[in-house]
Amino acid sequence: MDKITFIGAGSVAFAKNVLGDCMLVPSLQSFEFALYDIDAERLKDAERMLVHLIGKLGSGCAAKAYADRKEALRGAKYVINTIQVGGYDPCTITDFEVPNRYGLRQTIADTVGIGGIFRSLRTIPVMLDIARDVREVCPEAWFFNYTNPMAVLTNVMNTYGGVKTVGLCHSVQVCAPRLLKHLGMDPAGVQWKVAGINHMAWLLEVTRNGEDLYPEIKRRAADKQQEKHSDMVRFELMRRFGFYITESSEHNAEYHPYFIKRQYPELIERFNIPLDEYPRRCVWAIERWKTMRDELVGNEGLTHTRSHEYISYILDGIETDVPFKFGGNVMNTGLITNLPDEACVEVACIADASGVTPTYVGKLPAQCAALNRTNINTQLLTIEAAITLKKDAIYQAALLDPHTSAELSIDDIVAMCDDLIERHGSWLPAYH
Repeated sequence: MDKITFIGAGSVAFAKNVLGDCMLVPSLQSFEFALYDIDAERLKDAERMLVHLIGKLGSGCAAKAYADRKEALRGAKYVINTIQVGGYDPCTITDFEVPNRYGLRQTIADTVGIGGIFRSLRTIPVMLDIARDVREVCPEAWFFNYTNPMAVLTNVMNTYGGVKTVGLCHSVQVCAPRLLKHLGMDPAGVQWKVAGINHMAWLLEVTRNGEDLYPEIKRRAADKQQEKHSDMVRFELMRRFGFYITESSEHNAEYHPYFIKRQYPELIERFNIPLDEYPRRCVWAIERWKTMRDELVGNEGLTHTRSHEYISYILDGIETDVPFKFGGNVMNTGLITNLPDEACVEVACIADASGVTPTYVGKLPAQCAALNRTNINTQLLTIEAAITLKKDAIYQAALLDPHTSAELSIDDIVAMCDDLIERHGSWLPAYH
């Protein structure tokens, strides 16, 4: 059988969505789902759940758990990656607690910002280990990365891992429809164009039957801002910079220097910013798993309907040579001309029998490219730190981060990085 390897299969609910989707695709019926996770119990849970689901759906797929990562990868045609290195306890706790002591507040801390930098630094060595296995036992495989920080990790796998890697996020396909629904507009028949970087890609065009919907979107958004709602940061950014951003307001609050500020505490209330949101979600998910486990793992009647996740449609496009367009994270091989070539960008891509082909965008609006570059600066310095193991590059990545540098002095930023390095301990390699 052909093989789809799922690394991080202990993410049982996400494995159900992604691999459950694949079970429903005729072109993927001959595939084995090779499952791997460092948590043996969660791995067995995933295998048991998928076996039940295969039976319920009458799928021709098979699911098998592997204790050895290299054997799970051996001969794979496709690899799906969803790992989280360090988990909530201790690493996410560290990512929030140490900056909090310096007065630096965060919301999600998984992309850029000081939390995103250290999430990258502890994840990159593991990703490069996986890349070595891929090059050895399935060198032709397509590697689809769902793990954050998306842009940094996808960049590393392509640039230093030698693996054909495409990053997949959930925000592109839901951006325009959710925006329209939030504003009481009909999303049916809407066309859109999105490009930029992961979590900060721009809704450049949104039309229906050739009509530009942006004027009405902006009018309704201005009215909506008169009341409290969940998307106030993005609406303010759209008002000031002209375009809507793909990723949520709680994310974008910490990607920019404008919203989380000690000198302006009233902004938190004004823009409805959920500080420390990700730790709350982690605690909720840990508690939720106690009941969800029975619902998913022990449920022989478990069924599934196809989700909006891209991966099953991408694999079907490759297997059948029926093109599928999606938003993917790829290296900037001249695709967005006013962003650095070294950056990982998010653009429309086509999946067909030739694999994945990204599409040309050209120039972003100047202000959009400028905001993207503020985050790319930190991404590229974070990668340099991970590859060279130089502390100075960690400091520089943090010093260039928009939110961090707007809040703290140079000395405090350097001291905070040193504290984070010490607290992470063996989760990081030795830096010099």
